[in-house]
Amino acid sequence: MLAREILQRVREIQVRTGRQVADVLAGEYISVFKGRGIEFDEVRPYVPGDDVRTIDWKVTARMGEPYVKCYVEERQLTLMLMADISASQDFGSVARSKREAAAELCALIAFSAIRSNDKVGLALFHGGIEEYIPPRKGQKHALRVVREVLAHGLDTPEPRTASLPRSARFRFASWRRMRRPREATNIAHAMEFLLSVNKRKTICFVVSDFMDKGYEPALRAANRKHDVIAVLISDPRELELPALGLVSLRDAETGRIRLYDTSSAAFRGEVKQLAQQRIRSLERSFRSSGIDFIHIDASQSVVEPLIRFFKMREQRARR
Repeated sequence: MLAREILQRVREIQVRTGRQVADVLAGEYISVFKGRGIEFDEVRPYVPGDDVRTIDWKVTARMGEPYVKCYVEERQLTLMLMADISASQDFGSVARSKREAAAELCALIAFSAIRSNDKVGLALFHGGIEEYIPPRKGQKHALRVVREVLAHGLDTPEPRTASLPRSARFRFASWRRMRRPREATNIAHAMEFLLSVNKRKTICFVVSDFMDKGYEPALRAANRKHDVIAVLISDPRELELPALGLVSLRDAETGRIRLYDTSSAAFRGEVKQLAQQRIRSLERSFRSSGIDFIHIDASQSVVEPLIRFFKMREQRARR
């Protein structure tokens, strides 16, 4: 993707998601993601209707009339977007690839956070860590986050460890594999990286197709310290194949090529069943680990699943 095309896509996403944040998501975001608590602000004279539990009895005794304590919510949050840019994310059978859908989702979350004066950070990963952008505020920063998700990973030969914090470079340099890094997904290492660079609690969206194995313990460990939300990005052709006869299919992450007879209804049915089982299995695994799960279809709107997630979180908080 050329630089001019990337900038055009960023502008399109900015216009589209900006409207959606303003019209739909702004209130949902604030109602779901609360601050870390409240802190004392001041005392003021009591007025009828104030909660008697907020009366400051020491000040009341000293002043001879009732005073109440006032608090403000410590609202500012930190969001981390952990975006998978491995080769399988480039697949797209309709209008956009899985990575473009991931970029739009990251834009919605980033602009919602920036609108609420929260910080947003980004880590791009595949077989290693490709890029790390520390959490910051501001619309320009949010636009950079979107641009990096779209631009990085295209024809990149190896992880750019120079972009990592100096203390983390040596540790994560060992993650390089014999395969080209984009032909692998290592979610466990991405979670270890998250724990190493974010000491305070963050809200972490892990955006991936989860074409990986053995990452569950690392994800659970990260969720014990942070609020981890797993976002599965899938494409319709991963769930249901068309009848095209004999076709050669290449695994984007292993490079393996095999010939399949897609005219076979039994074969297509088996593919569909296995794909559906995989999604259900992922959801069960995340739920049992206390990790929230969002499923995004790259051919559909990313707004509706995000709204459903916000409403689910809000309802759960009320219980």
